[in-house]
Amino acid sequence: MERLVGTVSRGIRGPIIREGDNLVDITVDSVLAAAKSEGFELRDRDVIALTESIVARSQGNYASVDDIAADVKTKLGGETVGVIFPILSRNRFAINLKGIARGCKKVVLMLSYPSDEVGNALLTYDQLDEAGINPYSDVLSLEKYRELFGENVHEFTGVDYVKYYSDIITGEGAEVEIVFANQAKTILNYADCIINCDIHTRVRTKRILKENGAKAVCGLDDILTASVNGSGYTVQYGLLGSNKSTEEKIKLFPQASKSKELVLAIQAEILKKTGKHVEVMVYGDGAFKDPQGKIWELADPVVSPAFTDGLIGTPNELKLKYLADNDFANLSGEALKNAISDSIKAKSGSLVGNMASQGTTPRQLTDLIGSLCDLTSGSGDKGTPIILIQGYFDNYTTV
Repeated sequence: MERLVGTVSRGIRGPIIREGDNLVDITVDSVLAAAKSEGFELRDRDVIALTESIVARSQGNYASVDDIAADVKTKLGGETVGVIFPILSRNRFAINLKGIARGCKKVVLMLSYPSDEVGNALLTYDQLDEAGINPYSDVLSLEKYRELFGENVHEFTGVDYVKYYSDIITGEGAEVEIVFANQAKTILNYADCIINCDIHTRVRTKRILKENGAKAVCGLDDILTASVNGSGYTVQYGLLGSNKSTEEKIKLFPQASKSKELVLAIQAEILKKTGKHVEVMVYGDGAFKDPQGKIWELADPVVSPAFTDGLIGTPNELKLKYLADNDFANLSGEALKNAISDSIKAKSGSLVGNMASQGTTPRQLTDLIGSLCDLTSGSGDKGTPIILIQGYFDNYTTV
C-alpha cells in the first residue's frame, strides 16, 4: 500500500535524569517502550534526538558562581573588566554575570541596542528614530538612555534588564558603569580587559578588540574551558550554551567528545536490538526566529554539539511545485505524479544551482532537524526530552 504519511515527530517521555544515569539504556528503553505502547516500528534512518539538557545533566557538567569568578579573575586580572554584548536573559546570562562581577572590582557593561544579538529588545527602531539616535555610531551613557527612553521592560518577561543587570553587579560588591553602543572597540575607552559575550559573532569581535589594543580578551567560550576547583567545563564552548541551575550554579553545554560517544553508543544499541540503522543527535536551541517578539531562538553556540555521521550535510531535494509549474505544466493527475516521481528517482549528485531545487532550504540537516526537535519538546513541562523523528529522509516516491 502506498505510504500516505510523511515526516512524523514524536516526543518520547522518559524519567527525570540525574548525574551518572545511563543515557544509552534510558534512551533505547524509552524509545522501544513508546513504539510498543503506540504501535509503531522503527525504520532505517529514523532519527533519535536527546535534548542537551539531559546529556549535560547525566555528565554532571555543572559549575558554581565561585568557579566562574575564579576563572575570570585569573584570566582578566580582577580589576576593571569590560563586559560587552550580552544577551538579555535571566536563564542564560544572569548567572554568568553574577560570576563575572564576583571576579572583579568594576564592571563596565556595554549593551547593544535597540536589541541584543538574539533579538531581545531594549528599544524599538521607531524610538531611536524619534529621538534622533543613530545606533551605528552613537554611544549612550546610562543617564542619556534614561533621559531619552526612560524605563523599558521586556515584552515577554516584564523585566527592565538594564536595572536587573546593574543590580546583579552591585549585589556582588562590584562597581558598575553602563553604556550603550554597537561598535566593539568603543569599550576600549573604558577598559582594556574585556569579556565579549556575543555568541555567533564572537570571533570577529575578539579580532576587532585585539586589533585595537585590548590588553586581554576573553569570550564566554574562553571561560571554564577547563575545570576550576573540580568544576565542570566545556572545552570548545566554555560558558556558551550554559543555563541557570540554581542561584549559585549553572549547567554547562555538554562535553562534545562524551556526547559523540553517547550518540554512537545509542545507534549501536538500537541496531543490536532492532536491526535498524538509526541516526542519533544531541540538540539544544532550534535555529528559527519568532516574528512577534523578533527573538532568534538560537542562544546556544550550535544547534547540535554531537551527531552520527548520517546527519552530516544539507538537504538535496527537488521543489515539487517548481516541477509542476514548469517542467510538467501540461500534465495533471497520474501522468503528473509519474513524471515528478521519475524526476526524483533520476536525481543524482548535488542539486546546487539546479533551478528545480530553488527554494529548498540550504541549511545543515542538524540545524533543520534540531529545530524540529526543539519545537516538539518545548522548554517547559512536556516531559519529552527524547524525540523520535520518522520519515524525514523520505520523498514523494518512498513507499
